[in-house]
Amino acid sequence: MKTLWAPWRMDYVEGRVGRSTGCIFCAAPDRPHSREHLILSRTPLAVVLLNRFPYANGHLLVAPARHVADLTELNGEENRALMQSVQKSVTILRSHLAPHGFNIGLNLGKVAGAGISAHLHWHVVPRWEGDHNFITVVGEVRTVPEHIDNTFDRLLADFQSPAFACQEPTAP
Repeated sequence: MKTLWAPWRMDYVEGRVGRSTGCIFCAAPDRPHSREHLILSRTPLAVVLLNRFPYANGHLLVAPARHVADLTELNGEENRALMQSVQKSVTILRSHLAPHGFNIGLNLGKVAGAGISAHLHWHVVPRWEGDHNFITVVGEVRTVPEHIDNTFDRLLADFQSPAFACQEPTAP
C-alpha cells in the first residue's frame, strides 16, 4: 500500500481554517498580489487568484475587480479584460505546468453551483491525462501534487509581468 501524505490539509479538516469571511475577490484591493489571499494579479479591471480548495494543481479563479454577481452587469471593457486574463492565465499555466488541457467555465448563481455567488468568477482548471483516478471516485479525494504555496511562487512572476497587466481598452 502507498501512502499519500498531505499534512497541510489538517488545518482544514480540523476546522482551524475554512472559507474566509468577506469576498475573497475583493481582499487586498490596494495590492497587485497577496500571498495571504493567494492573489497572483490584480489590475483595475480583473483579479486572478489560486483556488484555496483546488480541483487540480494550478486551479485559478478569474474575476472582475468590481464586485458584481451577474454576467449581464459587466461592461465591454470588463468583458475584454476578463477574457484577456483568462487567455493569459492559460498561457502562464501551460508554460509552468504543461497541462494536456483545461476546464474553463463559470457557475452563475448558487443553484448553478457557484460557491461564491455574490462575485462572478471563472474557473481555469489545468487537466492532465489520468490526473484524477479511482481515488476521486471511490474516496471522494482529489490529489494535488504540489503545495499551493509552491504553485503560487512558480506563477507569481509571470502574473506580475508588465505583459500580463497590460489590459488596454480596445476599439469595439
